[in-house]
Formats: sequence, structure tokens, C-alpha cells
Amino acid sequence: MSITGSIVVYVIIWWIVFFALLPIDVNRNKNKKIEGEDSGSPENPKILKKFIYTTIISSLIFLILYYLVQYN
Repeated sequence: MSITGSIVVYVIIWWIVFFALLPIDVNRNKNKKIEGEDSGSPENPKILKKFIYTTIISSLIFLILYYLVQYN
């Protein structure tokens, strides 16, 4: 697997895992209403925590996939 192919595969895995983790651990109970804001939007989406988890999970999945491709 070339370096470009590896980067593309990692980015695709990262985005799939990120979108899978987005709805986890989200509180949608709002104490105050803001006019024009969607009532279903989260108060604190915890994006940094999800970026870190996504990177760790994606790296593990990529390493397993890379091992399978390299050593058949």
C-alpha cells in the first residue's frame, strides 16, 4: 500500500468512525431556549473528546487493516 493510499484509507476510516461517535454521550435537555436555535441541538457536544476517541479507534482499525494487507 502506497503512502498516498494509506493516507486516503486512514482519512476515510477516521470520518466513518467520527460520524458513528457523534450521537454518543449527547445531552439534549436545554435549560434555556434561544430564539432561532434548533431544540434538538446539544448543549455540550464534547467534540474534543470525540476527536481523541476517533483518532485512537481509527488508528487501531488502520493498523489492523494495514497488517492484513501487508502480510496477507
